[in-house]
Amino acid sequence: MSGDRRQHVAVVGGGWAGLAAAVRAVQRGCRVSLFEMAPQLGGRARSAQVGDWLLDNGQHILIGAYRDTLELMRDVGVDLATALHRMPLALVDADGVGLTLPPGRAIPSFARGVLGATHWPLSHRLSLLMAAARWGAHGFNCDAMQTVSDLVVKLPRRIQQELIEPLCVAALNTPAHQASGRVFLRVLRDALFGGRGASDLLLPQTPLAQLLPGPAGAWLDAAGARVCLRSRVQSLAVDGDAPSRWLVDGESFDGVMLACSANDAARLAAPINVVWAGQASRVAYQSIVTVYVHHPDAKLAFPMTTLVDSVEHPAQFAFDHGMLTRRRGLLAFVVSGANPWLLQGLQATVDATLRQARHALPSAPWIDHLNVVGAIAERRATFACIPSLQRPTQRIAPGLLACGDYVDGPYPATLEGAVRSGRAAAERMATPDAR
Repeated sequence: MSGDRRQHVAVVGGGWAGLAAAVRAVQRGCRVSLFEMAPQLGGRARSAQVGDWLLDNGQHILIGAYRDTLELMRDVGVDLATALHRMPLALVDADGVGLTLPPGRAIPSFARGVLGATHWPLSHRLSLLMAAARWGAHGFNCDAMQTVSDLVVKLPRRIQQELIEPLCVAALNTPAHQASGRVFLRVLRDALFGGRGASDLLLPQTPLAQLLPGPAGAWLDAAGARVCLRSRVQSLAVDGDAPSRWLVDGESFDGVMLACSANDAARLAAPINVVWAGQASRVAYQSIVTVYVHHPDAKLAFPMTTLVDSVEHPAQFAFDHGMLTRRRGLLAFVVSGANPWLLQGLQATVDATLRQARHALPSAPWIDHLNVVGAIAERRATFACIPSLQRPTQRIAPGLLACGDYVDGPYPATLEGAVRSGRAAAERMATPDAR
């Protein structure tokens, strides 16, 4: 179809789900208008100028299993080899102690990595391998109400503290005693056992704005899509003159994809489907704090270093941007599941992070001279991925769909979850009988 005969769809929200939906809709032959309330695209995975620094609002990690995200990036012209630093999964501390998976096929690689983690007693390593075998035998599934802590209660406490809990908070941004065991197992299945390279870490070597939002915006513009920034949609209604169409702030569309936050989607959908809106409005959130520090000589031994969090130490990971984005001396400390810390205030969280850095790197000559160049609190970074969570469905009404990492699906609040949701909504929107 061509010209005005093409299906005209609106995408409300320009985060990663909205960009994925818009790009796929264009690829499926639709005319697309995208509305984003912020002055830039990217949503909760974006960059912002903080003083002299362009900083991301979180230190997002991709993995090799993020096939939809990587395909989307290729589609909009991103050179993955230069945009992402690929390395085998390595959860190691400042001294290099931890779990590292060697290259190769998934299951042998995992077994070799665990057996090679000689800082753990052999009995601990065998216990972990047997647990993984049991999970695999059960199809990486468990009772819907089990938490991650329930799932691993028989594992040695050291394995829980040094591997399971950091993996859980990195993947689900929810503490293990609260996090959904079923979703955690799905992540493990796809990451650790999803084929060669699925568990590889893909660390951005460029600010997030240049990783997807910028290239996707340019691609959409070149493809003839309309991208409207600083445009917060105020109203959504059935078109009275054409009941199969929708009015977005008075403009008529064949279909609408709500790719905004759960709260904003609930606001717009409330007059149309109050049950759906109520479910979306009840989604609870976890925050992430990223503390950026700088000293000309600051550096870590690895691009990503694991840290031990506690009641005194908030961060779980540190990243060296000298290795990743060639900004020498810039380090990022990440506090996932940061709600309890933010109750004490952002400054208290920053101060505790600096104390933790000194504790983790006591011999670094620059450790007492770090300058805080930015502290970014993303208070609604991810939904709280708990067992009892009822996530809203994709379909709100005929021709009105929702997409976003919070929408019903197997993944937690990750970039891959957002992208998959956006692409699935666009596929459904472009198939009239499925809408």
